[in-house]
Amino acid sequence: MSELVDVSPFTRVEGLNALPGNVVLADVRWYLDGRSGRVAYEGGHLPGAVFVDLDRWLTGPATPKGGRNPLPSPEVFTAGMRALGINDSDIVVAYDDQGGVIAARLVWMLRTTGRRAAILDGGIAAYVEAHPGSLTLVEPVPADADFSVRPWPAEALAEADEVVGPDVLAVDARNRDRFVGELDPVDPRPGHVPGAVNVPCRENLDGQGHLLPVRQIRDNFAAAGVDQGSSPKVVSYCGSGVTACHNLLTLEYVGLRPGRLFVGGWSAYSRDESRPVETGLAR
Repeated sequence: MSELVDVSPFTRVEGLNALPGNVVLADVRWYLDGRSGRVAYEGGHLPGAVFVDLDRWLTGPATPKGGRNPLPSPEVFTAGMRALGINDSDIVVAYDDQGGVIAARLVWMLRTTGRRAAILDGGIAAYVEAHPGSLTLVEPVPADADFSVRPWPAEALAEADEVVGPDVLAVDARNRDRFVGELDPVDPRPGHVPGAVNVPCRENLDGQGHLLPVRQIRDNFAAAGVDQGSSPKVVSYCGSGVTACHNLLTLEYVGLRPGRLFVGGWSAYSRDESRPVETGLAR
């Protein structure tokens, strides 16, 4: 990868043609309420885009310890990317219809294993606004690909025992109602990890699903105690390790200290009755 030019974790529609390499568009639509991302893709997607099934290729079998959406084995991830025609040298630009908070899972997985990938800022709506009438029903036929098996880097991940402590700042990417414990439609106990702060990933987006200005994003994180001078190490989590990736990529994008991903998230932590929880605003 050293000979390849790196790319930002976010790219705008107008910047697609300037990316330094072969670009693969990836549709990663997925819905917590059970709606089918595949059906959404088949109803119209960006020209040339492949559909990445989050449940099949970006997630392993659910377990109490691993949560609802643990990482798949590197072999399963590799098989999925090869089936979609994605090569190690490609630049994958992933999108959804939720401001990139779902597509972030694929982008994080690719970047953390040394590939080039970015979220399409504004998602499918931004592309259609720039290219009216561009959605297609045609699914591309992938060619053979050389995507290689690479392990998940241990330094990029955190376990449940590593999200609480004086040298850790746990950053919860869920919406505020779930963080404070007012509502949790999918997990057994409401609330959050003790001492965690809440930076809802969707609050780093404007009403059209575009990232807010860099200064505003940095201010959002700083208000929660995440800034360039922070001594604690950031561990990002959400319900099950999907939208937490968006916060990690956003931190990288605005030049703040990178963090680790607690993949199991609240879906794993809250199932362990021996672990304490907090409700309300922790800080």
